[in-house]
Amino acid sequence: MRLSTKGEYASRAMLELALHYGEKPLHIRDISRAQDIPQRFLEQILLQLKRAGYLRSHKGPDGGYFLSKPPGKISVAEVIRVMDGPLAPIDCVSVTAHEVCPREAHCGLKGLWKEVRDAVAQITENATFEDLAERTRAARARRRRGV
Repeated sequence: MRLSTKGEYASRAMLELALHYGEKPLHIRDISRAQDIPQRFLEQILLQLKRAGYLRSHKGPDGGYFLSKPPGKISVAEVIRVMDGPLAPIDCVSVTAHEVCPREAHCGLKGLWKEVRDAVAQITENATFEDLAERTRAARARRRRGV
C-alpha cells in the first residue's frame, strides 16, 4: 500500500477533527494551520470526506467542519479507502477491486501480497481516530513535560 499525499492529508485532517470532537466546528483555515496542509488542497479533501459521509459542515461565522460520528467509530482504513482506494498492494489480491491476473493460479508472489494486504488492513481497520487522538494528546503531554 502506498499512501498518497491526499490520503495523508485526509488522515491528518480527520485527526485534527477528532482532537476537537464535541466542540464547535473547526474552520478550514484552523485545520490547515494546525496540520500544515495547504488550504486549497484541504478544501477538496474535506469535500470528498463530506460526500463520503464522514464529515458535516455548518456555514456562517461560527461554521466549519466536524465529524459526522464519534471518532471511535471511524477507522483509518475507511478514510484511506475513500481517498486512495483499496489497501491491497496489487490488484489480484484486492478484496474490493480484484482484477484477474493471467499468472494468478501459479504465482508464488500472490500469497506474499495477500499477507501484506491482510496485515495493513488489520492494523488500519483496528486503528480509529479516537485512538490516534489519544496518542496525539499523550505525545503532546510528554513534549510539554520535556520527556
